[in-house]
Amino acid sequence: MSKLNDSEVQVLHEALDDEYRAWATYDQVVADFGEVRPFINIREAEGRHMRALLGLFERYGLTAPANPWSGKVERYRSLQAACEAGVVAETANGEMYERLLALTQRDDILEVLRRLQQASQQRHLPAFQRGAQRGRQAGAEGLGGQPRARRRGQG
Repeated sequence: MSKLNDSEVQVLHEALDDEYRAWATYDQVVADFGEVRPFINIREAEGRHMRALLGLFERYGLTAPANPWSGKVERYRSLQAACEAGVVAETANGEMYERLLALTQRDDILEVLRRLQQASQQRHLPAFQRGAQRGRQAGAEGLGGQPRARRRGQG
């Protein structure tokens, strides 16, 4: 397999850093509010995204950095605020992947980036939009009052 150019290495680092930040953010929301949806599901998905990117690091013989975001992400006053921030983050994530896709022609990297962008835009973004909308409909208490816990076997 041919060596990556500097731009392609940067693509992988930027994508992995973004996925690390997303995972740490959603993990912090779960730590603050409990095992609530959509955060538990999306945190799990972000873990899969990180593993897909780490597979590319391994394939190309690159040393992957550790996650620098644990304990360094924003905390939210309510689940509604966290969902609203998720909408912003996933929108930016889609735009980031659009930009990164233009920086490589390698089929394996393109495939991973497209899958991650698709998950972000078609699953994560709508889930956060629904959460933010439910919070607005619930009124001033928003979603932060009584979080719905995920029960074993559901989900």
